[in-house]
Amino acid sequence: MASANNIVSGKISTNSMNSASRFSLSPNRNISIDNITLLSQVPHNVTLSPNFTNFPTTIDNDHNNHSNNIPAHILKSVSSKSENGAFLGLSLNQPSDRILNPVGRLLDRKFLSIFRFKTWWSTMWVGSSGSDLQMETQLILLQVPEINSYVAIIPLIEGDFRSAIHPGSDGQVILCVESGSTKVKSKTFSSCAYLHAGANPFDVIRDAFSAIRVHLGTFRLLEEKKLPRIVDKFGWCSWDAFYLTVEPIGLWHGVKSLAENGFPPRFLIIDDGWQSINMDHENPFEDSKDLTTLGSQMLCRLYRFQENDKFVKYKAGVMLSPDHAPKFDQEMHDKMFQEMVALAEKKKREGNCDISYSPKTIEFLKEEEEGVERSRGGGLGPLVGDLKEKFPKLDDVYVWHALCGAWGGVRPGAIDGLDAKVTRAKLAAGLEKTMDDLAVDMIIQGGIGLVEPNQAADLYESMHSYLADVGITGVKVDVIHTLEYVSEDHGGRVRLAKAYYDGLNKSLEKNFGGSGLIASMEQCNDFFFLATKHISMARAGDDFWFEDPNGDPMGAYWLQGVHMIHCSYNSLWQGQFVQPDWDMFQSDHLCAEFHAGSRAICGGPVYVSDKVGRHDFKLLRKLVLPDGTILRCQHYALPTRDCLFENPLFDGKTLLKIWNLNKFVGVIGAFNCQGAGWYPEEHKCKAYPQCYKSMSGVVSADDVEWEQKDSTAIYRNAEQYAIFMHKSDNLVVKKPKEQINITLQPSSFEIFTISPVHRLNEGAKFAPIGLENMFNSGGAIESLEYGSKIDIYSVNIKVKGTGKFLAYSSEKPKEIAVNGDKVEFEWSTNGILRFHVPWICGQLAKVHISIN
Repeated sequence: MASANNIVSGKISTNSMNSASRFSLSPNRNISIDNITLLSQVPHNVTLSPNFTNFPTTIDNDHNNHSNNIPAHILKSVSSKSENGAFLGLSLNQPSDRILNPVGRLLDRKFLSIFRFKTWWSTMWVGSSGSDLQMETQLILLQVPEINSYVAIIPLIEGDFRSAIHPGSDGQVILCVESGSTKVKSKTFSSCAYLHAGANPFDVIRDAFSAIRVHLGTFRLLEEKKLPRIVDKFGWCSWDAFYLTVEPIGLWHGVKSLAENGFPPRFLIIDDGWQSINMDHENPFEDSKDLTTLGSQMLCRLYRFQENDKFVKYKAGVMLSPDHAPKFDQEMHDKMFQEMVALAEKKKREGNCDISYSPKTIEFLKEEEEGVERSRGGGLGPLVGDLKEKFPKLDDVYVWHALCGAWGGVRPGAIDGLDAKVTRAKLAAGLEKTMDDLAVDMIIQGGIGLVEPNQAADLYESMHSYLADVGITGVKVDVIHTLEYVSEDHGGRVRLAKAYYDGLNKSLEKNFGGSGLIASMEQCNDFFFLATKHISMARAGDDFWFEDPNGDPMGAYWLQGVHMIHCSYNSLWQGQFVQPDWDMFQSDHLCAEFHAGSRAICGGPVYVSDKVGRHDFKLLRKLVLPDGTILRCQHYALPTRDCLFENPLFDGKTLLKIWNLNKFVGVIGAFNCQGAGWYPEEHKCKAYPQCYKSMSGVVSADDVEWEQKDSTAIYRNAEQYAIFMHKSDNLVVKKPKEQINITLQPSSFEIFTISPVHRLNEGAKFAPIGLENMFNSGGAIESLEYGSKIDIYSVNIKVKGTGKFLAYSSEKPKEIAVNGDKVEFEWSTNGILRFHVPWICGQLAKVHISIN
């Protein structure tokens, strides 16, 4: 590892910048934007170079020209804003595999940062000094009020090296540039970090990653890719219902319990527990006999691509016969599961390794014959076929797998054609101050059965082609950021990652339509820069934890707000590459409504992990339409500007506010997330009970970032907005900057639907809100047109969904027709208008409103 002392002293002075650049490196070693200092005392081995001296052609390490594959509008945009960007580089006296190099002092300037608090998960942090930064920072956004601007600092990939930002003493910002292998060294870098400036913080981040996309050519932006078709649908995931004990009968009854009550899942995720895995000490061709100990699956390796014996036992038609279909009892399952865990923990305490007397699995499907005869045609194929026959609205079935196959990779010698070797896993130095994590401990203990990088494509093709053949339409790829643990003998982390991610993307395109994949445990720049050519959806934050597994006096509540902070702030950078997925939740959880409110406006899919038969249908009805689709926003939810440089977790004053856009209205969600967060001194998230109290804030129509979609930018110019508060059932009309005061109790929220008021004439004004019975009311408006004929003004709306439609109309309508039939309506002198929209088998309802 090279330190800051290993520099080319005095050999590099002020870097020559193009005359148009807004960034400069002065003779006294300050990096500035428009003569405003950002970083001072910049070491002499640090360089600053202009954005794209050879624009627009970019070449990667494989000598591929990417300019022809970049959409013209992206090239044009990046070219027109090139003066707003610059690259940081550095040089050393001696080559090194890991460089910790100061790039200047950051003092007395507010920043927002995204850093890795776990190997695989990132979150936000704010401060005002380089010393306030956290290890493994992936992005910094600086506030520059002197010129009403913002500056993003983004560590990059260059050659076989990737970069991250670390804190230093006395305000120093440290750039960590590393290969992940002591065999891969270098001493000169020209673009290991990127700086970008602008007046709008959301534009700055978007434009910065557009420039990086042109520079690297190794990924594509979200706007360039096809989204998975699950994105605007309702689904169910098996994880919190069964954990590793998932089996066919429970899955069937889980889908059934939702579908029969009017909430047909349009997608099913069979999470961890379906694969054929075992431990090194077990028979290499049999399923593991003991997966009850916490984290035991993390020591297991994949020994075949086909499903495990629990699933093989399922034969076609078993569940289609109502008289003979096996029953499922969730209470019995949970009792057995708790007994298994208790027994495993007892054995662990006593040091008893004899597993012969412990229960092997929980099964509600038995087979008379001893053993399993795969030739009889059982398994995932018949199960998926029967599910789709019985529940025809079930469009997609995804299954879980780890990036390396299973948690512990692939078992050496078990799968023909794949050369796998158990490789010792070593925690990267930059991760030493991340949060303690059982998954990390277990992977380091057991190592990873790593398939040779030149066979990575074969691994995914073999696995995915089998799954596609049996009716699986997508995969949830988990445990992604483990490659950096095992990159020493494989050319370093970047080269190893490219081999695996290229193989994964090729298989995704061939087997799952180029989009049927949810990435998880992926939040590091290696993944986003190298893996997202086709991958278009990824988890936005750490898991939904229904309770803290380590226990806490505040019970189930304190972690719920933390989840929302993870997802909303991570989306600032993640949303440039992929659609952020806010994860599942349980509809009967103590904080279920809190989660449901955020999922409704997050812009991604809505799915639950309810136990069988344990649902809150009243709550789900605010999220899900009768056909299993949802009212999805057009963007992905992000924190409002006034939250960017605050700490909505434990500063004792700030509400989290997130904004999003529908086609014709905006939405703001306000959440009281105070009470927990990152604790740097102990490197973990912990409760801050002194902050778990009511909080007050303000909301206005000006909080909505209308310009982030071309189609809604015009709404910034409205003179007034009708604002509907869902929880308080209140509709008001406000000017753009006129504020609404709000006070929220802990773990509570309010959703504000914000509709521009349209002036029909001098006296008549109108603004649609949408379906007031849905959390994302405005998402129901699919089409909106205003017209006039003589003295009659008309409003034509196409509505998705069913329920009470709410609007503001300053004048009483003459009549309202829905699908050509006149309907009754309620109107009051304060302008509140309501009428019913029926469900017409998923078709859009056509509403015509006539106003004198």
